[in-house]
Amino acid sequence: MFGIVRPCRHGMCRGLFASWMAHLCGLCLALRDEHGHAARLVTNYDGLLVSVLAEAQSPALSPRRRAAPCALRGFSGAEVVGAQAEGVRLAAATSLILASGKVRDHIADGDGMYARRPVAAAAGRVAARWEAAGTRTATAVGFDAGVLVDAVARQARLEAEPGLALLALTAPTEDAVAAAFAHTAELAGKPHNAVPLAEAGRCFGRLAHLVDAVEDLEEDRAAGAYNPLLATGTDLAEARRLCDDALLGLRLAVADLDLEERGLVEALLVKEARRSVDRVFAQGSPAAGDACVREAAETRRAPGGDAPAGSRETQGGDAPAGSRRKGGPGTAPPRDPRLQPEPGCGPRLCFALSFMACSCGLYRPPWDEDRYKSCGERLDCGGCDACGQCCNACSGCCDGCSCCCDGCGCDC
Repeated sequence: MFGIVRPCRHGMCRGLFASWMAHLCGLCLALRDEHGHAARLVTNYDGLLVSVLAEAQSPALSPRRRAAPCALRGFSGAEVVGAQAEGVRLAAATSLILASGKVRDHIADGDGMYARRPVAAAAGRVAARWEAAGTRTATAVGFDAGVLVDAVARQARLEAEPGLALLALTAPTEDAVAAAFAHTAELAGKPHNAVPLAEAGRCFGRLAHLVDAVEDLEEDRAAGAYNPLLATGTDLAEARRLCDDALLGLRLAVADLDLEERGLVEALLVKEARRSVDRVFAQGSPAAGDACVREAAETRRAPGGDAPAGSRETQGGDAPAGSRRKGGPGTAPPRDPRLQPEPGCGPRLCFALSFMACSCGLYRPPWDEDRYKSCGERLDCGGCDACGQCCNACSGCCDGCSCCCDGCGCDC
């Protein structure tokens, strides 16, 4: 699973987090039901935003069903969005096509195992199947998949051209996301939402491209791989300014939408998108894994009350100096030299994800950034991958508020 919007139960209202998980699991199961188990590898955190937007405009588009226990949910059942919902099918189509483009990009760059001809040939066939499958599903819901396919091809062409500005390189991603977001207005029968949805898509596409570039900056520099920041000579300060502009545009576009259910859309596209940007540009802050726990503790504190017992506020001072990462704000985190390069989509990744799911995260593959952490930090019992604390410090930020988020103080 990949994407920049990865909410944690510590920082989101319990009802909204459950709804987000319903869309996430619904997307994964829709990929399985329509395209086979291997297609679940392309499950994309950001792709499911399409499903969320469709439901927010017309809740009837996303009927729920009860799903069987799954290892990724700690072997528990859950209410998920039905696999035949048009919003989740559109999300599946976009995820498949964009994943096929990502695989082809790895092949073109000769990344890791893709440098081997047999692996590259097999991966190319997988990418072709994913693109064809995504095109069929997109056509079934009335979406022109050619927009996404063209964006993937145009991105490769632009990266081969020297001297381009950074925003020229982000344009294909912006156009692809704008088209997918805008199509949800057609699915929901609200054509007047198409313009603000397209603007929201352009802003979010820019954010996703820039955040991914910042996250991979040090690794790409060390490996000599392509990175848009390095290719255009853009420093982190300018990248942050562009992200802040995109965040503002995204917030204004969301405010203009005619939605029947606004809570989850604002939580993901406004709050969580901002948090993702803050996280990637502030890796020098106190342990990133504790950030959402601290925020949840602060929001649960009664107005004028004291901090929860045992928190850093009651103990005085900040985190110990040894717990801080080296480097100041805007410095990309150093990669553990013991970690291996990521293999990209392929059989090795498939087996690794299967073992990780069956062990609820206790097993971590050689390229996973949590591989050398303690058992408690590796354990993932319910999707809190953004904090790694496995819910030990949280009792829910919205207990008793019926998840309406009116006056509960949780900033949902």
